[in-house]
Amino acid sequence: GLSTAEQVQTCIDHGADFCGFILNYPKSHRFINFEKAKKLMCVERKKTKYVGVLVNPKSDELKKFSKLNIDYFQIYANYNSESILNIKSKFNKKIIVAIKVKNQKDILNYKEFENVSDIILWDSSGLERSLEWNYNWIKSIPNHITKMIAGNINIDKLEKISKLADIVDV
Repeated sequence: GLSTAEQVQTCIDHGADFCGFILNYPKSHRFINFEKAKKLMCVERKKTKYVGVLVNPKSDELKKFSKLNIDYFQIYANYNSESILNIKSKFNKKIIVAIKVKNQKDILNYKEFENVSDIILWDSSGLERSLEWNYNWIKSIPNHITKMIAGNINIDKLEKISKLADIVDV
């Protein structure tokens, strides 16, 4: 979750595929309000995609945030595939479904969303504080699934994670 124009510009200048903004979860230290999001999304993004990160979004929030200059909704919620498909069609946004990972069997929860989500994101189960999990667990996911990983990623872990780069976006 980016919160300053400098952060956004740095990501774009270094070729980031995505810039994410925490839009409706004030418990996060990376949360930004609607007006700040509007300003940050005015930064010329070149090929970078903007992502609105939403936790259990309500219909009015989806409507409000769909007016922002974003390409994707990244959704953390206990929705089913039908709910995701409805959001995708109603608000004309691509969808990143976030799956919280506590153990290896959680990885398989992607199956509910593989035909409705544009990207599946496996993330740690902590929302305010990322928890560690074994990124190698997603090696068994079929190649036709567009994959992302998140959660407790830091500079020390990038070498390990980069070995997964042929199967996942980091």
